[in-house]
Amino acid sequence: MDAPRVPVHRSLTFRLLVASLTIAVAAVLATSWIAAQFTSRTIEQQIGRSLSDDKRVYDDMLGYAATHRDWSGVRPLVIARASQLNRRITLMTADRQVIADSMTGPSLATARPSATVDPLWVDLGLTGRTDRIDTRLLGPFELPPAEQRRIRDQVTQSLACLRSYGTEGQVVVGPHGRPRLAITMLGKEPYSCLLIPDPTRTEKRLLAALRKLVAACAGERNPDRVRLAPDLTVTVPDPVTGLSIMDRTARAAGCLDQARRTQLEPYAAPPALLFVTDPAGPTARRVLPLSRDGVLRTGAATAGVLLLVGLLTITVGRRLTRPLSALTEAARRPDDRLRVPVGGRDEIGYLATALNDLAERRERSEHLRQAMVNDVAHELRNPLTNIRTWLSAVRDGLATVDEPLLTLLQNETAQLQHIVDDLRDLAAADAGTLRMHPEALFLGDAVGQVVDAHRPNAAAARVRLITEHAGDPEVIADPVRLRQLIGNLLANAIRHTPPGGTVTVRTAMAAGSLTIAVADTGVGIAPGDLPKVFDRFWRADGSRSRSTGGSGLGLPIARQIAEAHGGTITVGSTPDTGTTFTVVLPHRPVDEYAERQEHLAGS
Repeated sequence: MDAPRVPVHRSLTFRLLVASLTIAVAAVLATSWIAAQFTSRTIEQQIGRSLSDDKRVYDDMLGYAATHRDWSGVRPLVIARASQLNRRITLMTADRQVIADSMTGPSLATARPSATVDPLWVDLGLTGRTDRIDTRLLGPFELPPAEQRRIRDQVTQSLACLRSYGTEGQVVVGPHGRPRLAITMLGKEPYSCLLIPDPTRTEKRLLAALRKLVAACAGERNPDRVRLAPDLTVTVPDPVTGLSIMDRTARAAGCLDQARRTQLEPYAAPPALLFVTDPAGPTARRVLPLSRDGVLRTGAATAGVLLLVGLLTITVGRRLTRPLSALTEAARRPDDRLRVPVGGRDEIGYLATALNDLAERRERSEHLRQAMVNDVAHELRNPLTNIRTWLSAVRDGLATVDEPLLTLLQNETAQLQHIVDDLRDLAAADAGTLRMHPEALFLGDAVGQVVDAHRPNAAAARVRLITEHAGDPEVIADPVRLRQLIGNLLANAIRHTPPGGTVTVRTAMAAGSLTIAVADTGVGIAPGDLPKVFDRFWRADGSRSRSTGGSGLGLPIARQIAEAHGGTITVGSTPDTGTTFTVVLPHRPVDEYAERQEHLAGS
């Protein structure tokens, strides 16, 4: 059957021509527009640099106001910054009285200020900060050296306490420059470690005064009912239950900034108007845009490019369509798998070969992609939903960032990292890049290291670990991957063994093979589910929940590692009695392996 004639408007030549003309027209218009807007871009860059300079000057003035009670000594700083930026910098009071001016110039009595410098009310639009009170404004909270050393010593001792529990933390600077600890990696729960240093004598006195201000603002008759922590966390607890009263706590927290301003106001310089202007005056200079004649010349030059591109497109398109038409005709034949014949060894033949290979790879990758996307989306949804929910609650003021919340978010993030690491190993196995690095090792040592690493988890689950070795042979295997394999099986057994149960790791050597068995006294697996245990993301309970702590990827990874060693892994189980996973790996004598390696190195 003859192929139907392709209409002109659907032909490849016509489409190439339209595409080329479209691109050329867009290029002409874009070139003309860019040329016409060049001067405007220059002005925008100048404005951007000016804003950057304004921010730096504002921050310097703000830092001075936060560390001085008046502006009497600010003139040297103003002159220094003006000299660096070649700008005129002027500070004035709210009633337009000059505090300091870097140079003489036109009057600024009616000019609009660049910003208002007030460390008690930071200009958020100019600085981009999120705090309303400048953190450099310490005021009476600038502690004596002895008290500062005491707080630093407490922080150092608390950090050592955290590390004794296997937990890591970092020092975070809070209000008034006061340090505290934030947990970055949780090990055991550090119940006895102090994250916030105790208030010093000076701080107790200042916090008591601040608490009275907060209570007066919030309408609390008894200031002692308001609790104010050293990190300025405000709560109003119920006198009977000790729990925070939400509405009264929120009202007191809303008064905290006002109370802090009242307390810090005597220690900061009064508000001042900041002017950062051109030395010649506050009026911005204008730069003329590109002229009309310039735009026309640019358009005429690019129009020639448009004509040339159209001619070349017609010529090249005709040459390309002849061999491509034959390939298109072969490809359009009804064939769901899109296989085309290879006509020669030229570019078209290579293209046909590539299309065939691409179709095969696409079928395989599409199948894997659909299964993986569904499973990954399910596994990542729960931790991501929890993290998003709690972060939204914190943002809306429904929850506070405390240690339990940080611990919860840390655990959810660790679960996400665990899933990502497992998926990376499986992806490497699927791609054939899961490399093994075999070397001689003693099997008993490898098993002992894994068992010792899992003893804390087993103890927490009240599960007894037992090892039984029939000798301690020296074997050839990848030590890292072998420990990962045993660890995955051991972690799975501990998770599915009830308190009071036992998990046993056995090793044996027989008939040129190495056997590693991990047996538990757990709930077991139904006979119908045994063929599915090595499927990705499969769980015996069918609910696909993460209540047991697993990601559903440990056993598939274990099977990939066993097969990468040339071995196998099997499972046997009796419901309500226990489950046994058995790994059989080929055993190569160490001497034979060493001789082979020497031979390969010599060749």
